Amino acid sequence: MFRSLCLAAAAACLFSAAPRIAGAQDIDRVVSAELRPGWRQADGTHMAALHLKLAPGWKTYWRAPGDAGIPPEFGWRGSANLSGVSVVWPRPDVFEQGGMRSIGYHDEVILPLAIRPASGGDVRLAGDMRLGICKDICMPHELSFSAVLPAAPSPRDPAIVAALADRPFTAADVGGASAECRVDPSEKGMTLTAEIAVDPAGTREDVVIETGNPLLWVSEPRSRREGDTLVTRAEVRHVEKRPFALDRSSLTFTVLGSSHAVEIEGCSR
Repeated sequence: MFRSLCLAAAAACLFSAAPRIAGAQDIDRVVSAELRPGWRQADGTHMAALHLKLAPGWKTYWRAPGDAGIPPEFGWRGSANLSGVSVVWPRPDVFEQGGMRSIGYHDEVILPLAIRPASGGDVRLAGDMRLGICKDICMPHELSFSAVLPAAPSPRDPAIVAALADRPFTAADVGGASAECRVDPSEKGMTLTAEIAVDPAGTREDVVIETGNPLLWVSEPRSRREGDTLVTRAEVRHVEKRPFALDRSSLTFTVLGSSHAVEIEGCSR
């Protein structure tokens, strides 16, 4: 199995062998969740947010957590007047963990939720989040939250507005960033090389590659800057060691810089 699957198993072992911090009351002191009710927008979408607070030294993970992380998952069972929810991810930090890269948040994070009501009127949002929390060890945990989101006019929440402003820029936001991709066969899968035309995002730049296919594993990319182009290369493999096709239009490249982040959807060629 690949490193990501091995690390998931290792995390489970650490969880079972962990000290008594695994008790529910102790974990509640490590991480807590509050659902901020937000406001109803002119187009009918309701903008709310999940506010996570972590104890000092603890962190949790972004949507693509890296080999050393545990990916978050959401469920919305028990909600009413709900058509759909989209999570808006603010710019994460990059951590070194056990010689590998992980991507996530420390101290606290506000995750905006773009909620589509099934019809006019209040929305009852009931959710649960399965996440990993890490300090010296990594542990899986589950949080539950609920709130009534009123349809009546309400002021914009400054904390949610700030989190929305901190999300990665799109390619259009930065003047048309794009990625040219090349795929070559490798011993166990494919080597993906992308030349990303984007201005520097800071003194340090990390690239995250997402394929849109949960059965494809992507190695930590190796990147170098060549003027206005960021060249990044990674291995792509099937977790079940099967043959696969790589849909270039489904690829997402996120450049995480020390000053800002940029997200590029698909390959221009």
